[in-house]
Amino acid sequence: MSTAPKHLPAVLCLDEEAVVRRSQVVGSITDLIGGTPLIRLRNLEPRAGVEIWAKAEFMNPGGSVKDRAALQMIKDGIASGQLTHDKVLIDSTSGNTGVAYSLVGAALGYQVSLVMPENVSAARKQITQAYGTHIIYSSAMEGSDGAIRLVRELVAKDPDNYFYPDQYSNESNPRAHYLGTGAEILEQTGGRVTHFVAGIGTTGTVMGTGRRLKEARAEIQVIAIEPNDALHGLEGLKHMGSSLVPAIWRPGECVDRILAMPTEEAWDVAERVAREEGLFIGHSGGASVAGAIRLARELPEGQKGCIVTLLPDRGDRYFTPLRWEKHYEW
Repeated sequence: MSTAPKHLPAVLCLDEEAVVRRSQVVGSITDLIGGTPLIRLRNLEPRAGVEIWAKAEFMNPGGSVKDRAALQMIKDGIASGQLTHDKVLIDSTSGNTGVAYSLVGAALGYQVSLVMPENVSAARKQITQAYGTHIIYSSAMEGSDGAIRLVRELVAKDPDNYFYPDQYSNESNPRAHYLGTGAEILEQTGGRVTHFVAGIGTTGTVMGTGRRLKEARAEIQVIAIEPNDALHGLEGLKHMGSSLVPAIWRPGECVDRILAMPTEEAWDVAERVAREEGLFIGHSGGASVAGAIRLARELPEGQKGCIVTLLPDRGDRYFTPLRWEKHYEW
């Protein structure tokens, strides 16, 4: 049955489809989180019969996949009574979750403070501050783990002042992807998905999506991508052997394989995606697409596959932007 609005023909040309997508009327910016497109990376497919698709999470209003988890954690915090308007939402972040917290907090009227390593990209710092968020910097040398330790110290000193969702331990994080990302992939592929590939940072994306896919069909393969070295250049991803392991990371429940990804390979593939597919993505997305390409090459000749990966954000999130100045000299 067609899902086209009654005032439009059942068969739409591409321009008409775009008009339908843009014609949404919503009550809040948070209503636009989720429902992201699935894009075929046809030019990167190594051979016929194996499809590679990418979930365009940069289409979320905050520009990244982290909008989903932030919204779910905040909604569940409100529902439980733990988050009230007299408390400050505080968490550690390497950037994208901070932007998401800031957007949702501003839209729903909650104060937000974030603990970030000093060396996160200037774009993330400036975007979060534009929403009115207060930033507390942790040591650049200690990375995301240093930010986690510092936020725990702050909350322990003044627990009544804060709502600390703790994205690394909060089950609402993977729940956002169980309810959203995984269900969307099944619908968008018509259930044809054979493999799902995603990078691991908080691990919420791969855990929640993996559970939903495995529930639908146990033979779907779930592959997690991690940096191959502790000193890597893939912002947002965790090298588990040298990091504080998130409490929500329970790979035995749904992860079939963990692939170690060199920084150089991920960066190279991110550049290929821009040149060959017209998608300017971040390096963590490059790592996921690189993993998808590896899997496609590994499948035996004649075996078909529908590999779905995920693009967490855009490449411009890593730029050093111009500051938003209120006054100019002409």
